[in-house]
Amino acid sequence: MEILIAKELGFCFGVKRAVKTAQDAAKAASDAAKAASDASAAASSAPVYTLGPIVHNNTVVESLQDVGVWAKDAIDEIEADDDDVTVVIRAHGVPPEVLQAAEEKGLHVVNATCPLVIRVQQLSRTLNDDGYQVVIYGTPTHPEVIGIAGWAGEGAIVVQNLGDVAALPRCRKVGVVSQTTKVPANYQKIVGALMSKAQEVRAYNTICNATAHRQAAAVDVAQQVDVMVVIGGAHSSNTRRLAEVCAQVNPRTHRIATEGELDAAWFADATRVGISAGASTPSVTIDAVVVWLKAQG
Repeated sequence: MEILIAKELGFCFGVKRAVKTAQDAAKAASDAAKAASDASAAASSAPVYTLGPIVHNNTVVESLQDVGVWAKDAIDEIEADDDDVTVVIRAHGVPPEVLQAAEEKGLHVVNATCPLVIRVQQLSRTLNDDGYQVVIYGTPTHPEVIGIAGWAGEGAIVVQNLGDVAALPRCRKVGVVSQTTKVPANYQKIVGALMSKAQEVRAYNTICNATAHRQAAAVDVAQQVDVMVVIGGAHSSNTRRLAEVCAQVNPRTHRIATEGELDAAWFADATRVGISAGASTPSVTIDAVVVWLKAQG
């Protein structure tokens, strides 16, 4: 069995940055505790939390727990009895009111929001301030989109498809941004459809280049193999997109979180197998899938 691996896969820049930021925060807390222990009585590390899982991948979240970083779903779940409690904002970002609540509670905030997501947040706020009806192309329940909508103001509208656009009322000025992990061609269709809804449409290309390149690399491999495997967390939006674009060119596309979900029956008659992985998939998980496939061959 021949294995073809996509040229671009796994951790993107934003995820690498967020994970390292959390690891650095844990090390700083540990070093501070050791210094305090040397100077006086024994001391334990100050708590370090992420607001929600740092990325949508259980393996990554568990690895951070091993170094003392724990995920909490909301600011209210974090105790702040002193000034040493650190909260790391994950790569997806949060609405501005969440940052404000953390600061008011006295937490030490470390913002690991992906710089590309920060750009979308800032563009959304600017569009709103300039009087545009802000439209966000994305999944309403995705944390990145929830954060962007918070920066865009109360009147922001999230659309998922052309049907949502058709249902919008007409207005004078529309400003459009996209969730960073969306398919570029679909975003272009959304922007085109909005042209009939407003006298003026201002659209920004806010889709991550790494996402687009990863999708193109995955499709290239999927077209050459009998079976395609896409690796990523169950809640990872960009992994789901990868699987969708691969399935369009290769119906024998399987999406998994770890090698434990692989089924030997998928590869019974396969001579070539392709692999791609979402932006939050660590290399250790990808390597484990490769080892499993080689064992089958």
